[in-house]
Amino acid sequence: MAYLHWSSDLETGIEVIDTQHQRIVDYLNELNTANDSGDRNATNHVLSELVDYTLTHFAFEEELQEKAGYPFIKAHKRVHEIFTKRVAEFQKRADAGENVAPELLSMLKIWLVNHIKGDDADYVESVKKMLGLESAGNKVDGGWLGTALKKFFG
Repeated sequence: MAYLHWSSDLETGIEVIDTQHQRIVDYLNELNTANDSGDRNATNHVLSELVDYTLTHFAFEEELQEKAGYPFIKAHKRVHEIFTKRVAEFQKRADAGENVAPELLSMLKIWLVNHIKGDDADYVESVKKMLGLESAGNKVDGGWLGTALKKFFG
């Protein structure tokens, strides 16, 4: 059973962002499975992959916001920075041999849902305008950008 289920209320309507968010949800579920198995090496490996992917996602998201002229980009970057520092502390504890997965999973589940529905939802309009995807109620595929980045982020 999945620890966190992807649902349509988490969609931004920008396919490339939604695909990245879905991959982060997949990593959370993989982390939960690894933790449940009791295999600390597997758990730490998934944690490392989750962190790497999330940092890449943050950089991509911030670049989109910058190109779109999103007026609250500094605040959004700060949210990402604070989150990154929190997760780095979990990684240090995990590297020292502590099983941080249960605590980290709980924090990540709450943070991710709140971040997507709040912070990320705030930039969607600006990014859609920049991409020429102003049909606010419709799911969009990201056009050339979505196609190119699907190859990168899979």
